[in-house]
Amino acid sequence: MSLPLSSSLPSEDLQTMLQLAIDNARLTPKLVAQLPPPPTNGCTWVLGAGKAAAHMAQVLEQHYPGPLKGLVVTPYGYEQASHTCPGHHPPAAQIEVMQAAHPIPDAASIQAAQQLLRRAHQASAQDQVFMLLSGGGSALLCQPAAGVSLADKQRIHQALLHSGANIRAINCVRRHLSAIKGGHLALACAPAPVHNLIISDVPGDTLIDIASGPTTADPTTSAQALEILQQYAIPVPEAVQQALAAGQLETPKPEDRRLPPITNHWVATAQKSLMAAAHWAQQQGYQPLVLGDAIEGEAREVAKVMAGIARSVHRYQQPLAPPCVILSGGETTVTVGPQAGQGGPNVEFLLALLISLEGLEGVYALAADTDGADGSQQTAGAWIGPDSLQRARQQGLDPQQFLAKHRAHQFFAELGQQVHTGPTYTNVNDFRALLII
Repeated sequence: MSLPLSSSLPSEDLQTMLQLAIDNARLTPKLVAQLPPPPTNGCTWVLGAGKAAAHMAQVLEQHYPGPLKGLVVTPYGYEQASHTCPGHHPPAAQIEVMQAAHPIPDAASIQAAQQLLRRAHQASAQDQVFMLLSGGGSALLCQPAAGVSLADKQRIHQALLHSGANIRAINCVRRHLSAIKGGHLALACAPAPVHNLIISDVPGDTLIDIASGPTTADPTTSAQALEILQQYAIPVPEAVQQALAAGQLETPKPEDRRLPPITNHWVATAQKSLMAAAHWAQQQGYQPLVLGDAIEGEAREVAKVMAGIARSVHRYQQPLAPPCVILSGGETTVTVGPQAGQGGPNVEFLLALLISLEGLEGVYALAADTDGADGSQQTAGAWIGPDSLQRARQQGLDPQQFLAKHRAHQFFAELGQQVHTGPTYTNVNDFRALLII
Protein backbone atom coordinates (compact mmCIF):
# COMPACT_ATOMS: atom_id res chain seq x y z
CA MET A 1 0.00 0.00 0.00
CA SER A 2 1.49 3.37 -1.04
CA LEU A 3 0.95 6.58 0.90
CA PRO A 4 -0.75 9.65 -0.63
CA LEU A 5 1.49 12.53 -1.69
CA SER A 6 -0.70 15.09 0.05
CA SER A 7 0.84 16.66 3.17
CA SER A 8 -2.51 17.96 4.47
CA LEU A 9 -4.99 16.17 6.72
CA PRO A 10 -7.49 13.83 4.99
CA SER A 11 -10.37 16.04 6.17
CA GLU A 12 -8.68 19.04 4.53
CA ASP A 13 -8.22 17.10 1.29
CA LEU A 14 -11.93 16.26 1.31
CA GLN A 15 -12.87 19.91 1.70
CA THR A 16 -10.45 20.90 -1.07
CA MET A 17 -12.20 18.45 -3.40
CA LEU A 18 -15.58 19.93 -2.49
CA GLN A 19 -14.35 23.44 -3.21
CA LEU A 20 -12.94 22.37 -6.57
CA ALA A 21 -16.31 20.82 -7.45
CA ILE A 22 -18.06 24.08 -6.56
CA ASP A 23 -15.55 26.28 -8.41
CA ASN A 24 -15.97 24.14 -11.53
CA ALA A 25 -19.72 24.81 -11.57
CA ARG A 26 -19.69 28.44 -12.71
CA LEU A 27 -20.21 30.44 -15.88
CA THR A 28 -16.82 31.54 -17.24
CA PRO A 29 -15.72 34.19 -19.76
CA LYS A 30 -14.60 31.36 -22.06
CA LEU A 31 -18.16 29.99 -22.19
CA VAL A 32 -19.61 33.47 -22.73
CA ALA A 33 -17.37 33.87 -25.80
CA GLN A 34 -19.02 30.79 -27.34
CA LEU A 35 -22.54 32.27 -27.21
CA PRO A 36 -24.32 33.63 -30.30
CA PRO A 37 -23.36 37.23 -31.16
CA PRO A 38 -25.79 40.11 -30.64
CA PRO A 39 -28.61 40.20 -33.22
CA THR A 40 -28.17 42.73 -36.03
CA ASN A 41 -31.56 44.43 -35.73
CA GLY A 42 -32.78 43.23 -32.36
CA CYS A 43 -31.78 43.01 -28.74
CA THR A 44 -30.59 40.33 -26.35
CA TRP A 45 -32.91 39.60 -23.47
CA VAL A 46 -31.56 37.87 -20.37
CA LEU A 47 -34.08 35.99 -18.24
CA GLY A 48 -33.29 33.49 -15.53
CA ALA A 49 -33.96 31.84 -12.21
CA GLY A 50 -31.88 29.89 -9.72
CA LYS A 51 -29.16 30.05 -7.14
CA ALA A 52 -26.58 30.89 -9.81
CA ALA A 53 -28.73 33.45 -11.65
CA ALA A 54 -27.20 36.64 -10.20
CA HIS A 55 -23.62 35.49 -10.68
CA MET A 56 -24.32 34.31 -14.24
CA ALA A 57 -25.92 37.67 -15.05
CA GLN A 58 -22.86 39.50 -13.70
CA VAL A 59 -20.45 37.40 -15.78
CA LEU A 60 -22.56 37.97 -18.90
CA GLU A 61 -22.55 41.73 -18.39
CA GLN A 62 -18.78 41.75 -18.00
CA HIS A 63 -17.94 39.60 -21.00
CA TYR A 64 -20.77 39.59 -23.56
CA PRO A 65 -19.93 41.88 -26.52
CA GLY A 66 -23.35 43.52 -26.85
CA PRO A 67 -25.96 45.29 -24.72
CA LEU A 68 -28.26 43.19 -22.53
CA LYS A 69 -31.53 43.74 -20.75
CA GLY A 70 -33.86 41.59 -18.69
CA LEU A 71 -34.49 40.09 -15.28
CA VAL A 72 -33.21 37.17 -13.19
CA VAL A 73 -34.56 35.78 -9.92
CA THR A 74 -32.44 34.35 -7.12
CA PRO A 75 -33.03 33.33 -3.48
CA TYR A 76 -32.93 35.90 -0.72
CA GLY A 77 -29.32 36.82 0.03
CA TYR A 78 -27.97 35.51 -3.28
CA GLU A 79 -28.05 38.79 -5.21
CA GLN A 80 -24.61 39.80 -3.88
CA ALA A 81 -22.78 36.97 -5.61
CA SER A 82 -20.07 39.34 -6.87
CA HIS A 83 -18.68 39.92 -3.40
CA THR A 84 -17.77 36.29 -2.75
CA CYS A 85 -17.43 34.56 -6.12
CA PRO A 86 -14.11 34.26 -7.98
CA GLY A 87 -13.48 37.22 -10.28
CA HIS A 88 -15.27 39.84 -8.15
CA HIS A 89 -17.67 40.85 -10.90
CA PRO A 90 -19.57 44.04 -10.09
CA PRO A 91 -23.31 43.75 -9.44
CA ALA A 92 -25.49 43.42 -12.53
CA ALA A 93 -26.33 46.86 -13.94
CA GLN A 94 -28.23 46.13 -17.16
CA ILE A 95 -30.06 43.06 -15.85
CA GLU A 96 -32.47 43.48 -12.96
CA VAL A 97 -32.13 41.02 -10.05
CA MET A 98 -35.17 40.05 -7.97
CA GLN A 99 -35.23 37.86 -4.88
CA ALA A 100 -37.77 35.25 -3.78
CA ALA A 101 -38.08 32.30 -1.41
CA HIS A 102 -36.51 28.85 -1.62
CA PRO A 103 -37.35 25.98 -1.28
CA ILE A 104 -41.01 26.93 -0.60
CA PRO A 105 -42.30 29.71 -2.93
CA ASP A 106 -43.74 32.93 -1.51
CA ALA A 107 -45.61 35.97 -2.83
CA ALA A 108 -42.34 37.34 -4.25
CA SER A 109 -42.02 34.15 -6.32
CA ILE A 110 -45.34 34.97 -7.98
CA GLN A 111 -44.31 38.56 -8.63
CA ALA A 112 -41.02 37.37 -10.12
CA ALA A 113 -42.75 34.89 -12.43
CA GLN A 114 -45.18 37.56 -13.61
CA GLN A 115 -42.33 39.99 -14.32
CA LEU A 116 -40.40 37.35 -16.28
CA LEU A 117 -43.47 36.50 -18.34
CA ARG A 118 -44.07 40.20 -19.05
CA ARG A 119 -40.54 40.63 -20.38
CA ALA A 120 -40.72 37.40 -22.37
CA HIS A 121 -43.83 38.64 -24.16
CA GLN A 122 -41.86 41.74 -25.27
CA ALA A 123 -39.32 39.69 -27.23
CA SER A 124 -39.71 39.88 -31.02
CA ALA A 125 -38.53 37.71 -33.91
CA GLN A 126 -35.49 40.02 -34.32
CA ASP A 127 -34.43 39.48 -30.71
CA GLN A 128 -32.83 36.56 -28.88
CA VAL A 129 -33.32 35.32 -25.32
CA PHE A 130 -30.63 33.97 -23.00
CA MET A 131 -32.34 31.91 -20.28
CA LEU A 132 -30.13 31.34 -17.23
CA LEU A 133 -31.22 28.13 -15.50
CA SER A 134 -29.84 26.66 -12.28
CA GLY A 135 -30.95 24.82 -9.17
CA GLY A 136 -33.69 26.46 -7.15
CA GLY A 137 -35.48 27.91 -10.16
CA SER A 138 -38.61 25.86 -9.57
CA ALA A 139 -39.45 27.56 -6.27
CA LEU A 140 -38.33 31.01 -7.42
CA LEU A 141 -40.73 31.08 -10.38
CA CYS A 142 -44.21 30.44 -9.06
CA GLN A 143 -47.14 31.29 -11.29
CA PRO A 144 -49.93 28.90 -10.24
CA ALA A 145 -52.07 27.45 -13.01
CA ALA A 146 -55.71 28.47 -13.26
CA GLY A 147 -57.63 27.30 -10.22
CA VAL A 148 -54.48 26.70 -8.11
CA SER A 149 -53.63 29.09 -5.26
CA LEU A 150 -50.23 29.93 -3.81
CA ALA A 151 -51.29 28.28 -0.56
CA ASP A 152 -52.18 25.10 -2.50
CA LYS A 153 -48.75 25.03 -4.16
CA GLN A 154 -46.94 25.67 -0.87
CA ARG A 155 -48.77 22.86 0.93
CA ILE A 156 -48.34 20.38 -1.91
CA HIS A 157 -44.66 21.18 -2.39
CA GLN A 158 -43.89 20.95 1.33
CA ALA A 159 -45.61 17.57 1.49
CA LEU A 160 -43.71 16.30 -1.55
CA LEU A 161 -40.36 17.38 -0.07
CA HIS A 162 -41.04 15.27 3.01
CA SER A 163 -42.59 12.31 1.16
CA GLY A 164 -39.41 10.67 -0.12
CA ALA A 165 -40.37 11.37 -3.74
CA ASN A 166 -37.43 11.95 -6.08
CA ILE A 167 -36.84 15.21 -7.93
CA ARG A 168 -38.38 13.96 -11.19
CA ALA A 169 -41.67 13.15 -9.47
CA ILE A 170 -41.69 16.45 -7.57
CA ASN A 171 -41.00 18.46 -10.72
CA CYS A 172 -43.66 16.62 -12.72
CA VAL A 173 -46.25 17.82 -10.22
CA ARG A 174 -44.75 21.33 -10.10
CA ARG A 175 -44.96 21.70 -13.88
CA HIS A 176 -48.60 20.73 -14.08
CA LEU A 177 -49.63 23.14 -11.35
CA SER A 178 -47.79 26.02 -13.03
CA ALA A 179 -48.38 28.57 -15.77
CA ILE A 180 -44.66 29.25 -16.30
CA LYS A 181 -42.85 25.91 -15.89
CA GLY A 182 -42.79 22.99 -18.32
CA GLY A 183 -42.33 25.09 -21.46
CA HIS A 184 -44.88 27.83 -20.71
CA LEU A 185 -42.14 30.51 -20.51
CA ALA A 186 -40.78 29.36 -23.89
CA LEU A 187 -44.21 29.96 -25.42
CA ALA A 188 -44.15 33.47 -23.98
CA CYS A 189 -40.75 34.12 -25.63
CA ALA A 190 -41.90 33.03 -29.09
CA PRO A 191 -41.05 33.85 -31.81
CA ALA A 192 -37.65 34.94 -30.39
CA PRO A 193 -35.10 32.09 -30.33
CA VAL A 194 -34.18 30.90 -26.83
CA HIS A 195 -30.69 29.92 -25.69
CA ASN A 196 -30.71 28.05 -22.39
CA LEU A 197 -27.53 28.45 -20.29
CA ILE A 198 -27.72 25.53 -17.90
CA ILE A 199 -26.17 24.64 -14.56
CA SER A 200 -27.66 21.23 -13.83
CA ASP A 201 -28.62 20.13 -10.33
CA VAL A 202 -30.60 17.02 -11.27
CA PRO A 203 -29.41 13.41 -11.65
CA GLY A 204 -28.80 12.61 -15.30
CA ASP A 205 -29.07 16.30 -16.33
CA THR A 206 -32.62 15.87 -17.64
CA LEU A 207 -33.52 19.23 -19.18
CA ILE A 208 -37.17 19.23 -18.17
CA ASP A 209 -36.21 18.82 -14.50
CA ILE A 210 -33.71 21.69 -14.30
CA ALA A 211 -35.74 24.51 -12.69
CA SER A 212 -38.77 22.44 -13.84
CA GLY A 213 -38.02 23.32 -17.46
CA PRO A 214 -39.63 26.75 -18.01
CA THR A 215 -38.17 26.86 -21.54
CA THR A 216 -38.25 23.13 -22.29
CA ALA A 217 -41.17 21.21 -23.78
CA ASP A 218 -42.63 18.74 -21.30
CA PRO A 219 -43.09 15.06 -22.31
CA THR A 220 -44.91 14.19 -19.05
CA THR A 221 -48.67 14.46 -18.60
CA SER A 222 -51.12 15.79 -16.04
CA ALA A 223 -52.31 12.21 -15.55
CA GLN A 224 -48.80 11.27 -14.42
CA ALA A 225 -48.76 14.22 -12.02
CA LEU A 226 -52.04 13.07 -10.49
CA GLU A 227 -50.69 9.53 -10.18
CA ILE A 228 -47.65 10.83 -8.24
CA LEU A 229 -49.87 12.79 -5.86
CA GLN A 230 -51.94 9.69 -5.23
CA GLN A 231 -48.89 7.43 -4.86
CA TYR A 232 -47.47 9.60 -2.06
CA ALA A 233 -50.88 10.34 -0.54
CA ILE A 234 -50.50 14.10 -1.02
CA PRO A 235 -53.83 15.86 -0.29
CA VAL A 236 -54.94 18.31 -3.00
CA PRO A 237 -58.16 20.29 -3.49
CA GLU A 238 -60.91 18.44 -5.34
CA ALA A 239 -60.97 21.06 -8.09
CA VAL A 240 -57.25 20.55 -8.77
CA GLN A 241 -57.67 16.77 -8.88
CA GLN A 242 -60.47 17.13 -11.40
CA ALA A 243 -58.48 19.57 -13.54
CA LEU A 244 -55.49 17.20 -13.65
CA ALA A 245 -57.70 14.23 -14.46
CA ALA A 246 -59.40 16.14 -17.29
CA GLY A 247 -56.08 17.31 -18.78
CA GLN A 248 -56.96 20.96 -18.18
CA LEU A 249 -53.52 21.67 -16.67
CA GLU A 250 -51.49 20.20 -19.51
CA THR A 251 -48.08 21.59 -20.48
CA PRO A 252 -46.62 22.33 -23.96
CA LYS A 253 -45.36 19.13 -25.59
CA PRO A 254 -42.25 18.62 -27.80
CA GLU A 255 -44.39 18.56 -30.96
CA ASP A 256 -46.04 21.92 -30.16
CA ARG A 257 -45.38 24.15 -33.19
CA ARG A 258 -45.95 27.31 -31.15
CA LEU A 259 -42.59 26.81 -29.41
CA PRO A 260 -39.67 28.96 -30.63
CA PRO A 261 -36.26 27.57 -31.65
CA ILE A 262 -34.48 26.43 -28.47
CA THR A 263 -30.74 25.76 -28.07
CA ASN A 264 -29.08 24.39 -24.94
CA HIS A 265 -25.62 25.45 -23.68
CA TRP A 266 -24.24 23.39 -20.78
CA VAL A 267 -22.39 25.59 -18.31
CA ALA A 268 -21.86 23.05 -15.53
CA THR A 269 -22.94 19.58 -14.50
CA ALA A 270 -22.31 17.33 -11.53
CA GLN A 271 -20.20 14.98 -13.66
CA LYS A 272 -17.82 17.78 -14.66
CA SER A 273 -17.44 18.80 -11.03
CA LEU A 274 -16.77 15.23 -9.93
CA MET A 275 -14.11 14.87 -12.62
CA ALA A 276 -12.41 18.09 -11.48
CA ALA A 277 -12.21 16.71 -7.94
CA ALA A 278 -10.98 13.33 -9.25
CA HIS A 279 -8.21 14.98 -11.29
CA TRP A 280 -6.93 16.88 -8.25
CA ALA A 281 -7.12 13.77 -6.04
CA GLN A 282 -5.02 11.80 -8.52
CA GLN A 283 -2.37 14.53 -8.46
CA GLN A 284 -2.23 14.15 -4.67
CA GLY A 285 -1.58 10.42 -4.88
CA TYR A 286 -5.12 9.11 -4.37
CA GLN A 287 -6.56 6.66 -6.87
CA PRO A 288 -9.97 8.11 -7.82
CA LEU A 289 -13.13 6.23 -8.70
CA VAL A 290 -16.17 8.19 -9.88
CA LEU A 291 -19.36 6.21 -9.31
CA GLY A 292 -21.46 8.70 -11.28
CA ASP A 293 -23.59 11.78 -10.90
CA ALA A 294 -27.02 10.14 -10.68
CA ILE A 295 -27.09 8.14 -7.44
CA GLU A 296 -30.53 8.40 -5.83
CA GLY A 297 -32.49 6.76 -3.05
CA GLU A 298 -33.15 7.15 0.66
CA ALA A 299 -30.01 8.73 2.15
CA ARG A 300 -29.52 6.18 4.91
CA GLU A 301 -29.88 3.26 2.46
CA VAL A 302 -27.32 4.74 0.06
CA ALA A 303 -25.00 5.08 3.07
CA LYS A 304 -25.17 1.34 3.75
CA VAL A 305 -24.08 0.62 0.18
CA MET A 306 -21.16 3.06 0.44
CA ALA A 307 -20.10 1.52 3.75
CA GLY A 308 -20.05 -1.89 2.06
CA ILE A 309 -17.80 -0.55 -0.69
CA ALA A 310 -15.46 0.96 1.91
CA ARG A 311 -15.20 -2.40 3.69
CA SER A 312 -14.39 -4.14 0.40
CA VAL A 313 -11.63 -1.63 -0.35
CA HIS A 314 -10.26 -1.95 3.17
CA ARG A 315 -10.35 -5.76 3.29
CA TYR A 316 -9.84 -6.91 -0.30
CA GLN A 317 -8.55 -3.79 -2.13
CA GLN A 318 -11.57 -4.03 -4.43
CA PRO A 319 -12.77 -2.30 -6.57
CA LEU A 320 -9.48 -0.41 -6.01
CA ALA A 321 -6.66 -0.24 -3.51
CA PRO A 322 -5.95 2.48 -0.93
CA PRO A 323 -5.03 5.28 -0.88
CA CYS A 324 -8.12 6.08 -2.90
CA VAL A 325 -11.16 8.30 -3.06
CA ILE A 326 -14.62 7.25 -4.22
CA LEU A 327 -16.66 10.16 -5.58
CA SER A 328 -20.36 10.35 -6.35
CA GLY A 329 -23.15 12.82 -6.96
CA GLY A 330 -26.88 12.78 -7.48
CA GLU A 331 -29.70 13.53 -5.08
CA THR A 332 -30.62 11.36 -2.14
CA THR A 333 -33.88 11.87 -0.27
CA VAL A 334 -35.09 11.85 3.33
CA THR A 335 -38.57 10.78 4.34
CA VAL A 336 -39.30 12.97 7.36
CA GLY A 337 -42.17 12.32 9.79
CA PRO A 338 -44.28 15.16 11.23
CA GLN A 339 -42.44 15.21 14.60
CA ALA A 340 -38.93 14.79 13.22
CA GLY A 341 -36.04 17.22 12.87
CA GLN A 342 -34.76 19.14 9.88
CA GLY A 343 -33.58 16.24 7.76
CA GLY A 344 -30.84 17.19 5.30
CA PRO A 345 -30.01 14.37 2.88
CA ASN A 346 -26.24 14.84 2.92
CA VAL A 347 -25.81 14.92 6.68
CA GLU A 348 -28.32 12.09 7.09
CA PHE A 349 -26.30 10.05 4.59
CA LEU A 350 -23.12 10.81 6.50
CA LEU A 351 -24.59 9.96 9.90
CA ALA A 352 -25.89 6.63 8.59
CA LEU A 353 -22.48 6.01 7.01
CA LEU A 354 -20.76 6.73 10.34
CA ILE A 355 -22.96 4.15 12.07
CA SER A 356 -22.46 1.54 9.34
CA LEU A 357 -18.66 1.93 9.25
CA GLU A 358 -18.37 1.32 13.02
CA GLY A 359 -15.09 3.23 13.22
CA LEU A 360 -13.42 1.43 10.30
CA GLU A 361 -9.74 2.34 10.29
CA GLY A 362 -8.44 4.72 7.63
CA VAL A 363 -11.85 5.80 6.29
CA TYR A 364 -12.84 9.45 5.98
CA ALA A 365 -15.90 10.89 4.23
CA LEU A 366 -17.57 14.16 3.32
CA ALA A 367 -21.07 14.81 2.05
CA ALA A 368 -22.36 18.25 1.15
CA ASP A 369 -24.75 20.13 -1.10
CA THR A 370 -22.85 22.23 -3.63
CA ASP A 371 -25.25 25.16 -3.15
CA GLY A 372 -24.06 25.54 0.45
CA ALA A 373 -27.34 24.54 2.11
CA ASP A 374 -28.25 20.94 2.90
CA GLY A 375 -32.02 20.63 3.19
CA SER A 376 -33.51 23.63 4.97
CA GLN A 377 -30.31 24.43 6.90
CA GLN A 378 -27.68 26.97 5.84
CA THR A 379 -24.95 24.38 6.32
CA ALA A 380 -23.44 22.61 3.32
CA GLY A 381 -22.88 19.26 5.03
CA ALA A 382 -20.34 17.52 7.28
CA TRP A 383 -17.32 15.21 7.37
CA ILE A 384 -16.28 12.17 9.40
CA GLY A 385 -13.07 10.31 10.24
CA PRO A 386 -12.30 6.90 11.76
CA ASP A 387 -12.41 8.39 15.30
CA SER A 388 -15.70 10.29 14.88
CA LEU A 389 -17.91 7.53 16.28
CA GLN A 390 -15.77 7.15 19.40
CA ARG A 391 -15.61 10.92 19.91
CA ALA A 392 -19.40 11.17 19.61
CA ARG A 393 -19.95 8.52 22.27
CA GLN A 394 -17.41 10.17 24.56
CA GLN A 395 -19.51 13.35 24.30
CA GLY A 396 -22.68 11.44 25.17
CA LEU A 397 -24.07 11.62 21.62
CA ASP A 398 -26.09 8.59 20.48
CA PRO A 399 -25.86 8.48 16.64
CA GLN A 400 -28.81 6.09 16.36
CA GLN A 401 -31.14 8.44 18.25
CA PHE A 402 -30.11 11.45 16.17
CA LEU A 403 -30.65 9.45 12.97
CA ALA A 404 -34.05 8.17 14.08
CA LYS A 405 -35.20 11.74 14.74
CA HIS A 406 -33.61 13.17 11.56
CA ARG A 407 -31.36 15.48 13.57
CA ALA A 408 -28.09 14.89 11.77
CA HIS A 409 -27.39 18.63 11.47
CA GLN A 410 -27.55 18.93 15.26
CA PHE A 411 -25.35 15.83 15.70
CA PHE A 412 -22.53 17.18 13.53
CA ALA A 413 -22.84 20.66 15.04
CA GLU A 414 -22.26 19.19 18.51
CA LEU A 415 -19.44 17.02 17.18
CA GLY A 416 -17.83 20.06 15.53
CA GLN A 417 -17.59 18.48 12.09
CA GLN A 418 -19.95 20.56 9.97
CA VAL A 419 -18.92 21.96 6.57
CA HIS A 420 -19.76 25.63 6.07
CA THR A 421 -19.28 27.17 2.63
CA GLY A 422 -21.88 29.93 2.78
CA PRO A 423 -24.00 30.52 -0.34
CA THR A 424 -21.98 29.27 -3.32
CA TYR A 425 -24.15 30.92 -6.03
CA THR A 426 -24.26 27.69 -8.00
CA ASN A 427 -25.65 24.18 -7.56
CA VAL A 428 -24.76 20.82 -9.08
CA ASN A 429 -26.44 18.99 -6.21
CA ASP A 430 -24.90 16.44 -3.84
CA PHE A 431 -21.17 15.87 -3.55
CA ARG A 432 -19.94 12.77 -1.72
CA ALA A 433 -16.34 11.72 -1.22
CA LEU A 434 -15.17 8.56 0.55
CA LEU A 435 -11.43 8.69 1.26
CA ILE A 436 -9.64 5.47 2.26
CA ILE A 437 -5.97 5.46 3.24
